[in-house]
Amino acid sequence: MSETPTSQNTAITERSLAHVWHPCTQMSDHAGGADAAIPLIPIRKAEGIWLEDHDGRRYIDAVSSWWTNIFGHRHPHIVSSLKDQLDTLDHVIFAGFTHEPAVQLAERLCKLAPKGLDRCFYVDNGSAAVEAALKMSFHYWRNVGKPQKTRYIALTGGYHGETLGALAVGHTGIYRDTYAPLLLKPIHVASPDCYERAPGTSWEDHTRRMFADMELALEHHAHEVCAVILEPLVQCAGGMRMYHPVYLSLLREACNRHGVHLIADEIAVGFGRTGMMFACEWAGISPDFMCLSKGLTGGTLPLACVLTGDAIYQAFYAEYRAGKAFLHSHSYTGNPLACRAALATLDVFAEQDWIARTRLLGQFLWSSTAPLRSHRYVADVRQQGLILAIELAKSTRNREPFPASDRRGLRAYRHALKSHKDFGVLLRPLGDVIYFMPPYVIEPREVEAMVKIAIEAIDVATHPEK
Repeated sequence: MSETPTSQNTAITERSLAHVWHPCTQMSDHAGGADAAIPLIPIRKAEGIWLEDHDGRRYIDAVSSWWTNIFGHRHPHIVSSLKDQLDTLDHVIFAGFTHEPAVQLAERLCKLAPKGLDRCFYVDNGSAAVEAALKMSFHYWRNVGKPQKTRYIALTGGYHGETLGALAVGHTGIYRDTYAPLLLKPIHVASPDCYERAPGTSWEDHTRRMFADMELALEHHAHEVCAVILEPLVQCAGGMRMYHPVYLSLLREACNRHGVHLIADEIAVGFGRTGMMFACEWAGISPDFMCLSKGLTGGTLPLACVLTGDAIYQAFYAEYRAGKAFLHSHSYTGNPLACRAALATLDVFAEQDWIARTRLLGQFLWSSTAPLRSHRYVADVRQQGLILAIELAKSTRNREPFPASDRRGLRAYRHALKSHKDFGVLLRPLGDVIYFMPPYVIEPREVEAMVKIAIEAIDVATHPEK
């Protein structure tokens, strides 16, 4: 009797499981092959909004591959620019040397950014950008004679990355709690998360009321605080929690009044995702530090940066013997290939009004998800730009969550991957929050297909007999 041939997907999955430790994963969830709690899917190629595995099955990338791939996979202009860059310069040490892609990118980013952000410090990834901003703020106060300012204020429910400094100022327990003994002790202030607002209360009114906690923290602790750090408008990894822009306006004024820096972590929400180029623009404010990554290179190569102003920069500018230099560094700082990918991404932005397109797509996405707003097990549907989140709950009347052990979001994820005979949808829920953050190149018909499968997945995941 002949053996059943092993599919290409199965073969590469087995090889991967033999040696690869995947991120943000309990690896035992991948055990069991096709019957695993979380099936491991080997991707062979990608184009636009589509991923394709080794057996030819396609998937809509509804989460832009962890929120990075804003113009779709393998955008021709970005690919062409990378090939061109490879013919001239792949990498060079960035201490004591510079190159055209890094210089041009810094010029263009500073021109695009909110007013006053005219210095660009490159790092390798989003967590590293947060680390650099935290260190810059502390080091600034030390350089100007206020070494007692050593603490940070952050929001509950926030997430800023996995390195120890970034993890410390986050407040999402699943990532943070294990490492608590290793971490800085920031001052955490209640999030203005509008999911928690009282019935009949507007987003703006709830957000204004919640700012009282921040004002109180600043009054009591400004003398020892370097900076407030937050994700503008959307706390992404914490469950796509959203709040009104008035919080940013109030915070900017309060930071100025109390002599505290404002760090805007725009890693996930920058580059058009919220319906503005940068989320801070909704409030018309400029932070003291702005962290950028993810969409910066269109999802092609890792690159991040911290933008800040000349007043910060000048506090480090001195003779070497003064010991004021910022010595933070990474081996791949300012990598020419990554900078060229970012420049190509900005070129694509300049080709048409992508901000207007994301707003129109956001409106279409909202209307397409209308059936979910009366779903028996959907407690909330919320949106900011081209981010839409669906909160599942056991009881929508009192917003009682499903038991975490039910893993309802995971059930929806599995169903969306496999339910349709022609293609699947990659959702990647955050617990029981299903969300969409698709590439900006998605077409309305593809939005409809994506949402239809997601609704089916939610129905299956919340079935009372499951």
